[in-house]
Amino acid sequence: MQPPPDEARRDMAGDTQWPECQAWTGTLLLGTCLLYCARSSMPICTVSMSQDFGWNKKEAGIVLSSFFWGYCLTQVVGGHLGDRIGGEKVILLSASAWGSITAVTPLLAHLSSAHLAFMTFSRILMGLLQGVYFPALTSLLSQKVRESERAFTYSIVGAGSQFGTLLTGAVGSLLLEWYGWQSIFYFSGGLTLLWVWYVYRYLLSEKDLILALGVLAQSRPVSRHNRVPWRRLFRKPAVWAAVVSQLSAACSFFILLSWLPTFFEETFPDAKGWIFNVVPWLVAIPASLFSGFLSDHLINQGYRAITVRKLMQGMGLGLSSVFALCLGHTSSFCESVVFASASIGLQTFNHSGISVNIQDLAPSCAGFLFGVANTAGALAGVVGVCLGGYLMETTGSWTCLFNLVAIISNLGLCTFLVFGQAQRVDLSSTHEDL
Repeated sequence: MQPPPDEARRDMAGDTQWPECQAWTGTLLLGTCLLYCARSSMPICTVSMSQDFGWNKKEAGIVLSSFFWGYCLTQVVGGHLGDRIGGEKVILLSASAWGSITAVTPLLAHLSSAHLAFMTFSRILMGLLQGVYFPALTSLLSQKVRESERAFTYSIVGAGSQFGTLLTGAVGSLLLEWYGWQSIFYFSGGLTLLWVWYVYRYLLSEKDLILALGVLAQSRPVSRHNRVPWRRLFRKPAVWAAVVSQLSAACSFFILLSWLPTFFEETFPDAKGWIFNVVPWLVAIPASLFSGFLSDHLINQGYRAITVRKLMQGMGLGLSSVFALCLGHTSSFCESVVFASASIGLQTFNHSGISVNIQDLAPSCAGFLFGVANTAGALAGVVGVCLGGYLMETTGSWTCLFNLVAIISNLGLCTFLVFGQAQRVDLSSTHEDL
């Protein structure tokens, strides 16, 4: 029996070369970079904003975690829209919105005396707009890139998260010192809007966007062959293993992303901000690229895909958590930078593990499935970041925060090692992918 036309088209996409692959890979790398420029602006500015507005750690934790309140609500929507109208269009439309919100954040902060409420609202809105990015990206790559090239391509694009955090850490630290925290938001928001203009001008046509908006506005019913096979997917232990592992990876990363700048500023007040805001992410960039190269190389050498994915997760969740634990047991600034760099660098191996495993399991609806998994991660991020702030406020110790990261990471790793698979689960019994 022949597969349905839509399904066959998706299968064929995985076996042919994407003509604009290089141009889009570079563009999406820059897009991911700017996504994290905007996202990490608030953690960089938290200490200065807390001093200006009189926030304590609990209130700062509310502002930092509020991003994930919105972020978790649009993950599934972003994946579904990416599967339906094209991930590149979803990314462009959302980037134009969150770039604008970032640029006007300083204005929102001074609209009234209710600084905490307005900043919390702006971060929720940012989360809503950025939540569609990675599910749409996953949908795009799963349909356009071969299985043997997915890990390296995803690692290149995913390295933008480190580039973005690095850029904000380096340039943002200088802008913070020279011009104040407001300049960081103007910088990241302005660059994002320039990127949106470039993509619209050179890579996407106005006709494509109008057609995509028309599809959304008309709310056309989804055909039988385009529907997400909910029951088939969530009956598989491998799918639940992927969700739990992605939850753990995202939560651990969000906790470190949100609290590491504050950890260094409070523990080592005389240290230069550009060092601890730059070095860990500088290490993470080659680590991300190496993990993608290693993963694809091992698969091309004949190793089973699931063996390679589990190896990547062992590094990304297991070994990285060891260095996170070490952060709580040292009083040396140099050692802390080394441990933070190792932990953040090893976490990038998740790009070649669970992030690609979701594409292995269900390329026809990878955006949707990644959205579900990342929703779980975002919800856990809300709890994790808030819980971290609460634990530090009540205990006065950073050790409990890093213990929390290690526990979450290893729960996800154990689940994936036991139940993880790499065979397709989105096909009916009449169309199995061996």
